[in-house]
Amino acid sequence: MNRYKKVVIKVGSSLVTAGGKGLDHAMIATWAEQMAHLRAQGVDVVLVSSGSIAEGITRLGLKSQPRTLTEFQAIAAVGQMGLVQAYEVCFQAHGIHSAQILLTHADLSNRKRYLNARSTLRTLLEFGTIPVINENDSVSNEEIRFGDNDTLGALVANLVEADLLIILTDQDGLFDANPAENAKAKLIERADARDPQLVEYAGPSSSHLGRGGMQTKVSSAQVAARSGTHTVIVSGNTKNVITRIVQGEALGSFLEASEGHLAARKQWLAGHMRCAGELRLDEGAVDVLLNKNASLLPIGVKAVSGVFNRGEVVACLAPDGTEIARGLVNYPSDECKQIIGKASQQIPDILGYQDDPELINRENLILMKT
Repeated sequence: MNRYKKVVIKVGSSLVTAGGKGLDHAMIATWAEQMAHLRAQGVDVVLVSSGSIAEGITRLGLKSQPRTLTEFQAIAAVGQMGLVQAYEVCFQAHGIHSAQILLTHADLSNRKRYLNARSTLRTLLEFGTIPVINENDSVSNEEIRFGDNDTLGALVANLVEADLLIILTDQDGLFDANPAENAKAKLIERADARDPQLVEYAGPSSSHLGRGGMQTKVSSAQVAARSGTHTVIVSGNTKNVITRIVQGEALGSFLEASEGHLAARKQWLAGHMRCAGELRLDEGAVDVLLNKNASLLPIGVKAVSGVFNRGEVVACLAPDGTEIARGLVNYPSDECKQIIGKASQQIPDILGYQDDPELINRENLILMKT
């Protein structure tokens, strides 16, 4: 009996390319067989797979890592062909269609494109396919890239409201110390995804192939938890690892989402990696947002930074610079600068009109720190 009904599986570069030696077709076939088994039992499966750049390097016979963004993009385009072909062949062996989806941060930052991506994924799952998702490295630049596919996996989990995110890696899970340096390091078998201690346990990446280390996996579990998605960080080399976890077996590190689903709009707000601007609040406004479930009024804002339009996502900062909330702003940046520190009833006299008495309405705001 499967415990979960909708699962996102993320596979890292080092794992899928056998440490950079080229695609590990035998392992890909093993994972595909397990995913096909789940799909046959009615479990919705979405795959987020790294590996295009590592595969591109192998295909082109390069002896060193690319150095320029253009080289990364070109190599990713070559490698993506081999990556998707490998998955397609393996899924076809089980009579399952796969679908390639390449995403950039811009696709999930724009509300309309976000909803389009969600609708497409839901329809693909209704068709019984297994979507294979990767970051669109061939067109992404440093301003719009996710940074690593762990983050992308978490955002996809939010997008489809998955029950579980499985992050397959070359480690057994999250330890309380680096097991390569400390023989007494203990595996964290179960923890609350929001536990700040987890970030301290996670160290930097030890791989030259991927951009994400254990820290990004813990951060991704925290992002996934916002939509009520649990996360398991586990070795992809474990026999039948995917099916065993979905059936409820305890493997790796289980990071629990202790709270339920956020509303879809607030999941989207929380998932923004980059905000269009910032509003610096006074202590009174911080208290109102954190403790009184209220909207943000102009009178509580001390400063505005960035250039943004009405309806864009901005960060709300406490006096010490900590981000406490983010939301959809009701006025563009130039007008915000004119009305901050003022009472709402003064807006018509200052701007000549008033769309809203609030800078950010509570329904369009999410707390980032509670």
